[in-house]
Amino acid sequence: QIKAAIRDPNPVVVLEHELMYGVSFPMSEEAQSKDFVIPFGKAKIEREGTDVTIFTFSKMVGLALEAAEVMAAQGTSGEVVNLLSIRPLDVETIVNSAKKTGRVISLET
Repeated sequence: QIKAAIRDPNPVVVLEHELMYGVSFPMSEEAQSKDFVIPFGKAKIEREGTDVTIFTFSKMVGLALEAAEVMAAQGTSGEVVNLLSIRPLDVETIVNSAKKTGRVISLET
């Protein structure tokens, strides 16, 4: 998101969770490209699900994915949506996922 902030002509605030420093996680080849930019206002579905949607961002994404694993072991399919940016907010992805599962959890720090 830093690249998107640098390229945006408007004022931008980027908030980072300091406990994320040094945390490693898998990245696609595309994400490792020097030209890759995470767009503002576009959420990412980290895990597909059908029974409940967990909306979250930053450090809580990992916890949401762990919770989805626990739920899956108990027969509940959890969709995890990483909001990526809060403003602008990807309302379309939020509404579509909520309609799909019919249940919503908002996970925040």
